[in-house]
Order: sequence, then structure tokens, then C-alpha cells
Amino acid sequence: MDTKLPSQNRKHAPPIPGTVGVFRIFGVPVRFHFTFVLLLVFLLFLGVSGRQSGQATALYVLGLFGSVLLHELGHAVVARRYGVKTEEIVMFPIGGVARLDRSLRPREELWIALAGPTVNLVLAAAILAYLRAAGALVHPERLLDATDENLLERIAVGNLLLALFNLLPAFPMDGGRMLRAVLARFRSENEATRVAAKTGRVFAGAMGLYGLLSMNFMLVFVALFVYLGANQEGSAAEGRALTQGIPVRAAMVTDFRTLPHGASIRDAAELLIATSQQDFPVVYGERVVGLLGRAELLKAMISEGPEALVSSVMNRDFLILSPGEPLPEAMQKLAEDGSCAVVLDSDRLVGLLTVENISEFLLLRRIGIVGGPPQI
Repeated sequence: MDTKLPSQNRKHAPPIPGTVGVFRIFGVPVRFHFTFVLLLVFLLFLGVSGRQSGQATALYVLGLFGSVLLHELGHAVVARRYGVKTEEIVMFPIGGVARLDRSLRPREELWIALAGPTVNLVLAAAILAYLRAAGALVHPERLLDATDENLLERIAVGNLLLALFNLLPAFPMDGGRMLRAVLARFRSENEATRVAAKTGRVFAGAMGLYGLLSMNFMLVFVALFVYLGANQEGSAAEGRALTQGIPVRAAMVTDFRTLPHGASIRDAAELLIATSQQDFPVVYGERVVGLLGRAELLKAMISEGPEALVSSVMNRDFLILSPGEPLPEAMQKLAEDGSCAVVLDSDRLVGLLTVENISEFLLLRRIGIVGGPPQI
């Protein structure tokens, strides 16, 4: 599985929430989502309680982990050939996620998505070819009973299942991205994404229903991840369609309050209560020097006291946008860098862009109140 989460404002995109641990392979950071760690513990528990030895169980889990990691590295290697940098790889229970530093063109997405399943097919073929040459292949029926003797066969089958699962033409699997890449040759990218995302939701619903009827709760768990991924991609496609051709100035907040550089935490707290604003630009004369959000303000009230200066607790590394910047690109940056961005026109503060007012803009845009009829 592969996804792209562009990072256009920072040198390094912030890690996905809920990830633990990190190591690098070929210069690419690899992180683990906490649910992946729980899955590893679950698999180890199942293996120890079965007929195979503890060493074989550990090797099986490591083999599956290595297969998923090589799958994602396949994406990263092909992406590098297209000049696309992989920001990080995050390991989830249903596969990995390779975060890329920019959006992909259809041809790029097709070959990058295909690279992952191809790696797993090659691994499976190599293992089975070795076992056949050594005369050590076992009957397929014996694979249902995990033993030390069929360890390599089960790793090969795991690679086959991983490849076939990811080749299903539904988001967020690689097959869904390949489907979008093909559809994008005949339709708009947003429409192609909506079709692939809808296919993913239908597939997840069918898989979840089968899992419930067969009492296979692991399948239900996987179906939930697939549905959430497809739903996220569908929502993102709708957001891009609603904001296509719209600049930041059309959605930004223009009625806002600022804090002077010498203001105290008490002054900021009083302004927070007196207004509905959650984030306050901190200015020194006419120049914006920081941004103070509600969470930072409340934390500073407790740790620093009400008489401390906002300049000592404000965020100096805040997101800056221009009023003419395309809103879809601004939304991508805002999703990675926080809940508020400062909009500057030739260093002059002209507005704020927040997650809340973008949501309100999209709602009004969807029903045609602002920005003309939406192109969806």
C-alpha cells in the first residue's frame, strides 16, 4: 500500500501521529504506528501458542515485516527515479505508507504503485523456486498448520497475499492508485480519485460484512482500515474539486485581532475570552514575529504565569501563505503544519487561514453560496 502526503512548506514533514521508534534504510526514515506494534505482539502470541517453535515464530514475523518494508522500498526506489523524494515510511497493520514529497502525475503514480506488489511477487517466486530446487516444497494443505518445516512456504504465501491484496482496484491499495492513474487519462484527477475511493469503500463494506458473518474479526479490522483510507482520499478529492481555481484570499479570515510583542499572557487570555479567535499573530510594529495559539496560551498560563510575555512562548516557526496562493496547495501545507497560517502580502498581514474557516468555506462552497457553482 502506498499513499502520498505532499510536504511543500517544510524541509521535513512532521511524522504521522501515533508513530513510535525510527530507523533509517537507504536514508529513508522508517517509523512504526502503534497499531502495527500491537499486531506484531498478537502474531507472536498466536505463534507461541501453536505447534511452531518460538524461534520460527519470530522469524515468520520478521519475514512478514521485511516483506512489507521491501514493498515500500520498491515504491521509494521507483519514486526516486522520477525525482520524487520519500519523506518517510510508516508501518501500519495492513501494510506500509510511503510519504512522498509531491503529488504524482498519472504515469508516475502507475509505475510507483506497481513497484510494491512486484517486489512481493518476485520474493514469493524466489522462495518457491529455491524450495522446489531443494525438493523441500510441502503440500498446500499443510500450510494451514504452522510448523517450523513450512516456515519459508508461509512467508512466500504471505508475499503472494500481500501482492494480490494490494493489486485490488480499490483505494487505498496500490491497485486503487493504478486505477486512478488509468482513469486520469480520460477524466479529471479529482473524478478519477472519487471513482477509486468509492470502489474502495464498497470493497471495504463487502469485506467487513463477510468478516462479521464468518466471525473473522481480523478481516473486519482490515476492512475498517481500508474504509477509512478510501474515505479520506474521497474527502480529499472533493476538497480539491471545491477549491480548484480558488485563491487563499477567498477563504481567509480578514477580521482578526493581533497581540503586540510586549503583551503579557494575561493580555492574551483576556483577548481569547473577548473574541472567538483561537490563534493570534504577534506583531512588532507592522511585522509579524510569531503566532500564539490557544493550546500554547493555556499551557503558558500554567507553566510561565500570567505576567510572562507572549514573546517568550509564541511560535516563531509559523506557516506563511500569500493571498494569491492556490487554496488546495495551502490546505495541504496547513494539514501538515498546524491549525492556523498567517497570510502576508509583501510582509503586510492581511489575513489568517485556519482549519475551521476552511471547513466553513467548503460548506458554503458546496451549496453554491460563495465562489460560484462548485466544479464537482
